[in-house]
Amino acid sequence: MMKISAQLLLLMPLAMGIGIAMTFQTAINTQLREYLYSPLQAALFSFLVGTIVLAILVFFQPTEKPNLQTFQQIPWFLWFGGCLGVYAISVSIFTAPKLGFLTLSGLIIFGQVVTSMFVDHLGLLGTEKTAVNWQRLLGGVVIFIGVLLTLQR
Repeated sequence: MMKISAQLLLLMPLAMGIGIAMTFQTAINTQLREYLYSPLQAALFSFLVGTIVLAILVFFQPTEKPNLQTFQQIPWFLWFGGCLGVYAISVSIFTAPKLGFLTLSGLIIFGQVVTSMFVDHLGLLGTEKTAVNWQRLLGGVVIFIGVLLTLQR
C-alpha cells in the first residue's frame, strides 16, 4: 500500500494534469484536422510544434547534450517510443469525433491499466515485478464497466 506523502500529493495533480492535457490536445488536434485534411497531417503539425518546443527546452537545459555515439548505443526497441506517439495522436484525432471524448478517454485509460498490469506483472522494460492481485484486477474491471457506461449517450 502506498503511503500518502508530500511527494505523492505533488505527483498526483501533475499526473492528473496529463489527462487534462491529453483531452485538450485531442480536441485541438481534432479541430486542426479540419484545416489540414487528415489525421496524419494534423498529427504531423502537432508533432512539429511539439518538436520545436522541445528543441528550445533542451537547448536551454543546463545538461550535457548527447552526441552521435550516444544515439548509436540506444537499443533498437527504444526507438519505437516515437512511433507509439504517432499512433496515439493520429488514432485519437480519427476516433475522438466518432466515439466522443469521454468514451475515448475511458478506453485509453482502460488500455493503459490492462497493459500496465501486464508489464508490472512480468517486470517488462526494466520495471519492478508487481504481481496482479484481486484488487488490481477489480480496478481494471471497474474501469471497463465505467467505459461501458460512457457509451450511453
